[in-house]
Amino acid sequence: MSEMDFKKSTDLDFPRYTAPALSEKEIDLLGLFALLLAAKKRIATIIFAFALAGLALSFLLPQHWTSKAVITPAEQLQWNPLHQMMVTLQVLDVDVKITRPQLFDLFIKKFQSQSLFEEYMTTSPYVISLLNGAEVDPIELHRAIDNISDRLKAVNNVQAKDVDNAPYVSWTLSFSAPTAEDAQAVLSGYIGHIAAIVEKETVQNIRNQIALKTKVVEQQLELDRVRLTNVHNANLQRLNYSLEVANAAGIKKPVYSNGQAVKDDPDYSVALGADGIAQKLQIEKNLKDVTELNAEFQNREYHLAQLKKLSFSDVKLEPFRYQLSPSMPVKKDGPSKALIVLLAALMGGLFACGSVLLREAMLTRAPKPEPVTE
Repeated sequence: MSEMDFKKSTDLDFPRYTAPALSEKEIDLLGLFALLLAAKKRIATIIFAFALAGLALSFLLPQHWTSKAVITPAEQLQWNPLHQMMVTLQVLDVDVKITRPQLFDLFIKKFQSQSLFEEYMTTSPYVISLLNGAEVDPIELHRAIDNISDRLKAVNNVQAKDVDNAPYVSWTLSFSAPTAEDAQAVLSGYIGHIAAIVEKETVQNIRNQIALKTKVVEQQLELDRVRLTNVHNANLQRLNYSLEVANAAGIKKPVYSNGQAVKDDPDYSVALGADGIAQKLQIEKNLKDVTELNAEFQNREYHLAQLKKLSFSDVKLEPFRYQLSPSMPVKKDGPSKALIVLLAALMGGLFACGSVLLREAMLTRAPKPEPVTE
């Protein structure tokens, strides 16, 4: 057999053979695609309806805008006026211990206080504008403010495991509101409110310490004045007795002026003589204030006067430093309108395709064979 004959005998005539029948369990992808293409108008209509529903939903969803602020403990430069005042207090022996970390921690503690937030929100312009002058039940107002308080957050930017390696301590304060302006206004106002409370309490604590020290010094001076008065009265009585003893002994002049050696009386001194004792007695009687000749008492009076002159009217106490002041939000929280519409359109497409395929499957479903009767 030649090579040409072999090729002729091995060529197959494919048109003479029929295509194999498809099994019922196999899926005709091209058929499904043609089916979806035939129902394209219905699918497009459903997708468009879902997209419109998503657009409407994006407008109906509550809007939330979040304003944020980042704060750190106060810096050294901010505390220079207070440090000068602290030096004065230290010189005047007033025990006042205030540090920047302590004041910052106090600010964070009060910022997270539920009662302080409720107190602020009750009188804040934000809540007053929402009420619009209407009478509101106090219980309902408390419940509404309690719901609003969930939008106020204070987050430590340094994790517990990274405390030792963190270059500085910082906290992020945030508040969410239906509008960007309200979010910024409430956060800024509440931060200022808490800072004012911390400053007021700290200054009041310093004033209490000064008042306590002033009271102690005043009472000590009163006791010293009584003690000096008693000593003065005892000296007057002793000088009177010494004068009587000197007159009785006939000693008119100081005994050491004429070379005499006299053993002085330990109780009633007569060494000055009657004339000297009488002059000393007269000087003691002419003293209008028993503290005139006591330098220690006068020094303590000056100390008291300096304590009373202390004033904190010109000292500004700042518990923190802004790394980011309360920001004006430029992007609302949650998904954007375009994303909501896109997701709705995708859901609509899945629903439309599924409904078309399900309808076709129900129509082409093979009927069950009828039971054979005998």
